[in-house]
Amino acid sequence: MNGSTIIEAARRGRAEAGARLRLSVAARNFAATPTLESLEKIAAIGFDTVDNFAWRDPDEFRIYQENLPRLGLLAGVLVVNKVPDVNALGCSLSDPADREGFLRELRSCIAAAEQVHCDRLEVLSGNLVPGLSRGEQMASAVRTLREAAPLLERHRVTAVVEMLNSTEEHPGYFLDTVRDSLALIDAVGSPRVRLLFDIYHVQLGEGNIIRKLREHIGYIGQIHFADAPGRHEPGTGEINFRNVFRAIYELGERYTGYVTAEYHPTDQSFRDLEHVKKLATFA
Repeated sequence: MNGSTIIEAARRGRAEAGARLRLSVAARNFAATPTLESLEKIAAIGFDTVDNFAWRDPDEFRIYQENLPRLGLLAGVLVVNKVPDVNALGCSLSDPADREGFLRELRSCIAAAEQVHCDRLEVLSGNLVPGLSRGEQMASAVRTLREAAPLLERHRVTAVVEMLNSTEEHPGYFLDTVRDSLALIDAVGSPRVRLLFDIYHVQLGEGNIIRKLREHIGYIGQIHFADAPGRHEPGTGEINFRNVFRAIYELGERYTGYVTAEYHPTDQSFRDLEHVKKLATFA
């Protein structure tokens, strides 16, 4: 497929977007395929944005800088503090000693985000801190995000704080329930701090996905999804994604953000993204 054909396919995909959810895909999904080839396929299928790519790697980041606008794609979300993983060592929210480390990572991420016109930044809470009560760790997270809020406001970006399941993949992760996530956002009290609602993690940890989406949509700044169990594409597990996507679509103007495919595809053919697009279209 040549460059002009790719761009035209991307434009057609975006022209259809009014009848479907706004769709994004995480860079982790196509790690086994060369980045530029992946971006061209994603654009041709008609997705809107790409999330969570390696902004700290200058060579990789340059591929996105140069090719996202060429292909009619946007940068959806960049991750502030996945260092070295979701434990966010030295830059967590849960540890008061990490506050300056988090703010340093935030400033660096904002600088990268501005280069690709990205206005959503994913934030991880980090793990439980030995010797500190849960209340002390929550207070630390609140204070850190309150200190971050003026920076977020000044640069017109929104931090979306991710709740992860601690039952299977991330034992010891601090922010592991929707209830605590909402309490954190309420306590911070800034419209620039929202929840990243990951359908996969909520299903594993709590369930009741559709009810939670409807009841708490005012808190949600970004939605991720994968099927459960297994963390693969829709249709490989137990979640009825047609129903879940319809519930999000019916929220209308209450949710105008993106819905991000973030999983391990069972093959690298990109057929999963074609399937996701069909599930998320309600013409």
